[in-house]
Amino acid sequence: MIKVDADVMELIETSGQDYRICTACMGPALVPIHVKRPKNTDIKIPIGDNTLYVSKVQARYLSRISLDMLYETEDVDSCSAF
Repeated sequence: MIKVDADVMELIETSGQDYRICTACMGPALVPIHVKRPKNTDIKIPIGDNTLYVSKVQARYLSRISLDMLYETEDVDSCSAF
């Protein structure tokens, strides 16, 4: 089972929109679904009136979803060297 931190649940409930954990260059990314649409294979976690979708690929490796997974929209598809 994947644990969702309270601050992630608060973000989703306050925003009033669904979010998704997808794969980005730096690892799992928490983004609104208008950035990365959910897939039929995603795991669905109800958060209040909204849903947190978790990519089947990422779900294998996650035990916890934390706010540090939140990505800026423009960073999800860009891979830059640090």
